[in-house]
Amino acid sequence: MQLDQRSSDLLNEIIKKPGLKSKDLESKYVLNRRQLKYSFDKINDWLKTKNLPKIERTKQGLFIVDPIVSSALLDEDQEYSDDNILSEREREDLLIFLLLSKQEEFSLVHFTSTLDVSKNTVLSDLRKVQERLTAYQLEITYTRREGYELSGKEFSVRKLLINTVHRIMERANGMWRILEMGELDKSDIQTFHDKIQNIEQTLQLKFTDEKIETMPYVLSLLLRRMKQSRFIDPFYIHYEELMDTKEWKATEEILENQPDVPMEERLFITLHLLTANVYWAEDLTEESIPELLNTLQEVLHQFEKRSCIYLHNKEQLLHRLLLHVKPAYYRVKYKLTEMNEWHHTVSEEFQELHHLVKQSTGPLRELIGEVIPDSETAYLTMLIGGWLTKQGDSIHHKTKALVVCPHGVSVSRLLLGELKELFPELVFLDALSVRDFRKYDLEYDVVFSPVFVHTEAKLFIVSKILNPSEKQRLRQQVMSELHGYTPEHLSVDYILEIIHKHVDISQSEALAQELDRYLHKDVRPIAPDPSIDRKPHLYEIVTQDRMTLLPEAQSWEEALRKASDPLLLDDSITENYVNEMLTQTDPYIVLGNNVAIPHANPEKGVKNLAISFLRLKESIDFDTNHEVQFIFIIAALDKHHHLQALRQIMKLSQHPEDIKAIEQASTKQDIQTVLQQYAYNEPT
Repeated sequence: MQLDQRSSDLLNEIIKKPGLKSKDLESKYVLNRRQLKYSFDKINDWLKTKNLPKIERTKQGLFIVDPIVSSALLDEDQEYSDDNILSEREREDLLIFLLLSKQEEFSLVHFTSTLDVSKNTVLSDLRKVQERLTAYQLEITYTRREGYELSGKEFSVRKLLINTVHRIMERANGMWRILEMGELDKSDIQTFHDKIQNIEQTLQLKFTDEKIETMPYVLSLLLRRMKQSRFIDPFYIHYEELMDTKEWKATEEILENQPDVPMEERLFITLHLLTANVYWAEDLTEESIPELLNTLQEVLHQFEKRSCIYLHNKEQLLHRLLLHVKPAYYRVKYKLTEMNEWHHTVSEEFQELHHLVKQSTGPLRELIGEVIPDSETAYLTMLIGGWLTKQGDSIHHKTKALVVCPHGVSVSRLLLGELKELFPELVFLDALSVRDFRKYDLEYDVVFSPVFVHTEAKLFIVSKILNPSEKQRLRQQVMSELHGYTPEHLSVDYILEIIHKHVDISQSEALAQELDRYLHKDVRPIAPDPSIDRKPHLYEIVTQDRMTLLPEAQSWEEALRKASDPLLLDDSITENYVNEMLTQTDPYIVLGNNVAIPHANPEKGVKNLAISFLRLKESIDFDTNHEVQFIFIIAALDKHHHLQALRQIMKLSQHPEDIKAIEQASTKQDIQTVLQQYAYNEPT
């Protein structure tokens, strides 16, 4: 009988760390109670085949491991024995390690004798290893002269080496497996271990225990590969950024007796130190990343806005985030995230929180210049989630909302912005198309949409553009359905009377005014969203040289190309952007009164924020149900700067009298006069 990977991991875990509870394992391995019980039933069945006592569990969730079990699986010197567990995944890791650390040719016989399995098992394992190596762009090759070996870029080999050593060291007896299978010298390992402890003093930090244990083996294996002339190729790197760090000086100390190590190798070891996790540091705000602290402050600010949660003791949380994000900065920037993979997915408890954290990492992405992978954001989520638990807050207690809009990305974002401003107490998770909504898997409580959608949550049908009176009615309706009240039912005087019974108030009048403003904010004019109500206005972007007036067009495609010509002429867009718009057949780009707003992904060829306008005397068919006479080509550089102009287009499309004025205008100046009124005195 062979244990599966999960059961093997769990057994090794409780042998290595006596005192673990069920909840600890459920949290680390993202398991529910039933899954954990199933795994331990399998473990006990496996122990029975070995004539070993089964593992008991107390009512408090503690595991009772008979000393006979521990001694059978681990001998007194912590060296692995024949009875020790080797799961399929462990065999794969050890095969990779053997290939990484080889000093002679490896045959199939070498693998079978080392792992004590059959040839067929090794061949099957090698096929699975090759699948895993695809992510590193590496492959296993075989020749009679060299035997089995790894083929590919050395930089990728190094990432694989560090990751593999880390995984093996996590398991029971991992250190002894690496020493014996890698044929490493214990004295060399101890020398590196002492140097790393000295480096902690130099860098004024403390690495995590797993890094302290892993680094000596990694460094020893890196030097072995260099001696085998397996050098790293030159790679994209900011030399000055790394050579000005304390980690560079530490690398020089490590290599003091290795004078022939090339520059690229020294930089790689520096990166290895920079990307190592730490749990304490004297000074994290180095000149090498001067904007990191401000960036993290902005990340937390965005998270607070999105989650409707105020974070307490933010300075302490920032320090914890810095401990993680400083090494993560280098991991992400130099594409070394595989060196610290987050092996366990975010628990179900933190799924929605993880979503909001990812949405808040924009400032960090801009600083690094790379997308932040899930392996890094997952850890940020766990840190912030733990902090919220500590202060007694949870995203689960918040009302979570979605905006579902079939009218294209720009319209969805516009509606999302207005609803966020209208309902600051709701957590808005996403703005989705109807198609994306059908496969959305996060939990939510409320849906806002201009169209009916099937959902078990509360659905509120809203207009694409909300005027002040609609906002007031919508807020009253939502608050009444969610909380059972509308602001008119709440008396400030009665609330103050209750407060006076329990506390002394020195400024009753000021408190009354503040309560009144809060309770009745839905019956007052809604303040404009600063991300929407900003310049430029529509008339400022649609200048006369971006207008085209034609009697007719032969087709929708011809009309779109004619409308795009001014933006091609002033180099605001590329021909590729025009072609991309032609592929968009979504009828929702057609607004009311035959107004259309074609647009595409900015990455397809937008150079500058721009909008052009085409007026036809005769309308054309967009599809069997829609005609178009007026076309605004939208070229947006980002999510925000075009939204005010877009809102003005949408309002224009709802006012037939202004559309008629544009249709009958004899000059471009007359058209611009109509557009101009939407900047200064917008119709309602």
